[in-house]
Amino acid sequence: MRRAWLVWGVAVAAYVVAVMHRTTFGVSGLAAAHRFEVSPNVLASFVFLQVAVYLGMQIPAGLLLDRWGPRALLTTGSLTMAVGQGLLAVASSLPLVYLARVVVGAGDSVIFVSALALVPRWFPARRVPLLTQLTGTTGQLGQILSAVPFLALLGAAGWGTTYVAVAATGVVVAVAVLAVVRDTPSGDAAQVPSLSLSEIREALLGVWRRPGTRLGYFSHMAAQFSGMVFSLMWGVPYLVRGQGLTEAQAGTLMSLLVVSTVVFAPAMGVFAARHPLRRSWLVLSVVGVTALLWTVVLALPRPAPLWLLVALVAVLGAGGPGSIVGFDFARTFNEQHRLGVAQSLVNLGGFTATLVVLQLVGWVMDAGGGYTFEGFRMAWLVQYPVWALATIGILVQRRRTREVLAAQGIRPRRVRDILRSRRD
Repeated sequence: MRRAWLVWGVAVAAYVVAVMHRTTFGVSGLAAAHRFEVSPNVLASFVFLQVAVYLGMQIPAGLLLDRWGPRALLTTGSLTMAVGQGLLAVASSLPLVYLARVVVGAGDSVIFVSALALVPRWFPARRVPLLTQLTGTTGQLGQILSAVPFLALLGAAGWGTTYVAVAATGVVVAVAVLAVVRDTPSGDAAQVPSLSLSEIREALLGVWRRPGTRLGYFSHMAAQFSGMVFSLMWGVPYLVRGQGLTEAQAGTLMSLLVVSTVVFAPAMGVFAARHPLRRSWLVLSVVGVTALLWTVVLALPRPAPLWLLVALVAVLGAGGPGSIVGFDFARTFNEQHRLGVAQSLVNLGGFTATLVVLQLVGWVMDAGGGYTFEGFRMAWLVQYPVWALATIGILVQRRRTREVLAAQGIRPRRVRDILRSRRD
């Protein structure tokens, strides 16, 4: 068991570094706007492209994971992100910045699903829901690395030196993965034979046809995107320019978001394990409270008091653990040999919404006067239609999941027993 924890720890370290790579450009957004002399819309397009590549790579990432295993993808992804950050360190023109974000997005796309795939391979099934939450949550410590030491180094050493240092961490973690991680306790897992295009299509359709997969997709979408957009791009600019905080205060609040995630995740993991028939209600509760806090903040005609911003950021931190419940749906309603594809499909939900909202915020701000209180106030309203769509998706797919189970003669009490037996 000690070996299992070591493997998991190194995989999570790779994910921590990946999240740091993912979020550094967002926390350095104001510096990037000054360095490259770009508008909010163009600034958003850098991260938009990064997330778009991440999104477009999710299905290939799932197929590659099922084919080659987590160790190979963790190593390759870490090195790829390091190259992308190195390119950004020396970038002096917009095309090179765009290329750097493409490379970072491509490397990032395989990290989380690979770390997640190691959990059921190394740990008993009863521990999987909690460890799934801890994997996603611990990885968010990368946001603290980007919000505090990265931002401090950026101010002290400048753009190039800081991004070179960040790139070096990717190389270090790739070496650690190669040295420690194995796909299974017995060694590298047997590779799944490569599939033809028609077989890939059938595999994807087969997984997507399961209402449980779609329930995971919309759960991930509903809970994740608001906090992700905040941490990836617009959180620091909003807190500094829209709410009048100092950069130090904004960095502290971004760290609070991660602390909140760490606090909420174990409780949500235990809840999901003990109450498998109430997992969707957990997600809906997170979404409802998040939308309520945003409504209170945006309804104010002037910058919000600090205590209210603290409450908002703390609730945004619950979105990450809430979205990870979607992966638990994917695991319990799909076969083991299709788990990589199922998890990648679920991951599309939150990142599709993130991609859309990320760019819409930039467009609305450009039209509404840029980095101003009113510009941000109007821009954040684009979240509400996405919440509505995702909530409807959860309710519809939850009903269809129950209908499929009922058609098989499986009633609520038996559903609980079946889900628990799959964990045991």
